[in-house]
Amino acid sequence: MAESLRVVVRFANGQILKGTTGDFRTASPRFHLIPADGGSVVEVRMEELKAVCFVRDFAGSPERIKLRGFLGAPLTTAQGKKVAVRFRDNELLCGYTLSFSPDRAGFFMTPADTASNNLRIYVVTAAAAEIKAGPAAEWLAQRALKTK
Repeated sequence: MAESLRVVVRFANGQILKGTTGDFRTASPRFHLIPADGGSVVEVRMEELKAVCFVRDFAGSPERIKLRGFLGAPLTTAQGKKVAVRFRDNELLCGYTLSFSPDRAGFFMTPADTASNNLRIYVVTAAAAEIKAGPAAEWLAQRALKTK
């Protein structure tokens, strides 16, 4: 049996579900979520998502939400190269990835903020308005932050 992972599922329509999953696979069109509030198991379809956040806990870190951008982080780390994602709702995620390819359905990234409640994030490529990797990621982050 697979290990249950704590996740916060972020839908493209703005809905958020918190719970655990034991069958999340990037190649699968769906996975199952056991809601943190104890409700019935929910089948989650990847095509409806924006991102799946693998989290430390469900309470989160409200004070960390105010920290945006790359926070002076280096261009590359052991977690890969910089990546910035601007979603269609203008939310900005900044972090590092080892596996971004625009041809893939999604990719994993590690947040730039190492104290973030998010351990890693699976981004659904189709939900993004813009994705930039490498030096262009810093440019996208700065541009997105200026327009906020």
